Amino acid sequence: MKKTTSSVSRTLVVVAIIAIVAGLAWWGWTRMAVDDFGDGLVSGNGRIEATEIDISTKLPGRIQDILVREGDFVKAGQPLVIMQLDSLRAQRDEAIAALRQTETSVAAAEAQVALRQSDAVAARALIGLRESELDAAQRRLARTETLSQEGAASRQELDDDRAAVRGAQAALDATHAQAKAATAAVHAAQAQLVGARAAVEAATATVARIDADIQDSELKSPRDGRVQFRLAQPGEVLGAGGRILNVLDLSDVYMTFFLPNEVAGRAALGSEVRIVLDAAPDHPVPATISFVSSVAQFTPKTVETASERQKLMFRVRAQIPPELLRDHLEQVKTGLPGVAWVKLDPQLPWPDALSSPLVE
Repeated sequence: MKKTTSSVSRTLVVVAIIAIVAGLAWWGWTRMAVDDFGDGLVSGNGRIEATEIDISTKLPGRIQDILVREGDFVKAGQPLVIMQLDSLRAQRDEAIAALRQTETSVAAAEAQVALRQSDAVAARALIGLRESELDAAQRRLARTETLSQEGAASRQELDDDRAAVRGAQAALDATHAQAKAATAAVHAAQAQLVGARAAVEAATATVARIDADIQDSELKSPRDGRVQFRLAQPGEVLGAGGRILNVLDLSDVYMTFFLPNEVAGRAALGSEVRIVLDAAPDHPVPATISFVSSVAQFTPKTVETASERQKLMFRVRAQIPPELLRDHLEQVKTGLPGVAWVKLDPQLPWPDALSSPLVE
């Protein structure tokens, strides 16, 4: 009985070993099927990345509310964070009061200009009157001089008429001076009016600036994306530029990897790429090369390649099409490791292992 049990145990162990060996052989065959595609395809390891946007404060202040959580999808223009506005509203009220005061100053300056212009008009009219009086006095003096020569007018009358001419001339000169002063007063009032209007423009600009600060205190998403990190909480006081949220732009997702110098030159911009993620090896993701570094560097320690590590490598970026990303936003995750396969020969068909159902 004991021999039978021992024989059965040995048989089970042998079967288990055979199953393990078969499994390893199958895994090795599949890896060979994926990795050995000839010279027309090259690969590099990398991770899925996306453009990150920090939602930060423009002005120092206290966070009143955060309207989203980590992982939420957001749309461009969607409010994300609201800052406390008490101080800005008080500043706006003060600026509005200053604006009204300057508008009143403009009205007063306009009235002053009108008054000074009236004085100038009156002074010019008075000049005409004084000129008429001077002309009349001069005519009277001429007649008196003629009569005096004929003995028909006294010496006193002649002296009085001469005095009247001198008085009329002095009055005319004084009136001219008054007219010049009135004109100068008009120019001064007009300058005050210009200054008052400039003050109104400055006060209006101050109100507009404060309104812009109030609008900027409602932090909005600059584009469609997903909230990755929440770096602050309501009630916290942050300085200018303080980070509150980190948003991923899910329309700009890519994988950065490295290629050896002997093949990097053959990887043209726009070349087709298939990204095989470790998390989904059976679903290659189509992409295209959007960037090839013009400067070589040594292979980073975090990147494993089949080439010798001491060789120079070129950084390459494989961009996933935005329309494909929009159709699969829920599945887009950054940080996932994988392999990017680059087709160096555009005429070469993709092997079955890299054929993607995501390609139309």
